[in-house]
Formats: sequence, structure tokens, C-alpha cells
Amino acid sequence: MTVCVTADIVGSRLLADRAAAQRDIESAIARVDEEGPTAVRPLRPTVGDEFQGVYDTLEGAMAAVLLLRLAFPDGVDCRFGLGIGETGTIPSAVTDGIPEGPGWWAARTAIETIHAVQDRTVTGARTWVCVADDGSEDERRAAHIANAGLLVRDHLVTAMTGRARRLAYGRCAGRTQSALAAAEGISQSAVSQLLASSGATAVVEGYRVLRGG
Repeated sequence: MTVCVTADIVGSRLLADRAAAQRDIESAIARVDEEGPTAVRPLRPTVGDEFQGVYDTLEGAMAAVLLLRLAFPDGVDCRFGLGIGETGTIPSAVTDGIPEGPGWWAARTAIETIHAVQDRTVTGARTWVCVADDGSEDERRAAHIANAGLLVRDHLVTAMTGRARRLAYGRCAGRTQSALAAAEGISQSAVSQLLASSGATAVVEGYRVLRGG
């Protein structure tokens, strides 16, 4: 299975410092590239406020997107369209190749869908999965199940404070509550309480399931 990921910056035109946001996002991507699931093609800027990358499993793509959202600083967020389908590149004399194929078209549909869901019903929604027109029934079933979980996961992450996201990221990365408490300058008990009250504990467990833990 090939999963194409297209991301766009939420409210990019309203950001006070668009260049700083770009740096923050690229820094988060570099961190996740190092600590998270391995990408076939890591997320990289394309045009405007978009990024594109490729993963070889839906689980890997969903895990990486979660880590990215947790790694973003306050005021910076992205929407993510995950497209299940074949992908290729059109040769180009001036770039490494232009991404093309059903997987990318599905990712575009997914971005458009999550825009609509966010605007219409679930303001915290940020991630959606679509399958290419020639996809299998098993792939469509996997996408339906993933979307049901992503709506809840995104709702929790969107509502988290910056500290809660940092703690959740740290736990996903395998850091102990004691180590996170020292980094934040708070007690281990406070870390435990914040993880539980923010829903981060469930988010971290979901990440571990995606990673096969």
C-alpha cells in the first residue's frame, strides 16, 4: 500500500509571521523524520502553503501526522490529506520529478474533504483518508475505520495546550514521565494529571497501536 500525504497550513494567510511558521513546520518535520515512522519520501514544501510526502503504510502515515501535530508550536497547525493509491513522477529537467498518480489525486480529495468537515461540523478535524478510484474494498474499509478514529483523535489534539502536546509527543517517543517533568519544570504527578485530563494518554496509546506496540 502506498499512502500519499498532502498537508496545508491552517489559516496561512492570517499568520502574523508566515516565514516563522514555515520554519516551525519544517523543524517539526525534521524532528519526526528522525524520531517517527520512516517515510518513503519525507514531507517537503511544494508550492504556496503545502507539503507533500509518501509513506508505505496507512499506519505509518497516521502515526507521523500525529507526531507532527504534537510537535507544532502554539498558533501553527496543518490539515492533512492521506491518499491511498499508486504514485509516480513525471520526469522534469529542473526538479527531481513532478508527483503524479491516483494516490496524489486521492490525497487532494482528502484535503478538500477535511476542509469541508472542519468548516461544517467538526472544527477540530485536521486529517482525512481517501482511496483512489481503483482502490480495493479492503482499502476503502481501512479508510472508513481510520477516518472514524481520526475525527476523535484530532478533536483531542486540537483542544490540547502546548504543554499537553509536548508531553504527549514525549510519551509517544518513549520518554518517561519523570524525564518530561524535569524538562517542563513540574512534578511527575502534574505530568500524569495533565496527560490524563487532556486525553493525551489515549492519544499516546493509539500511537503505540499504530506502531505495532
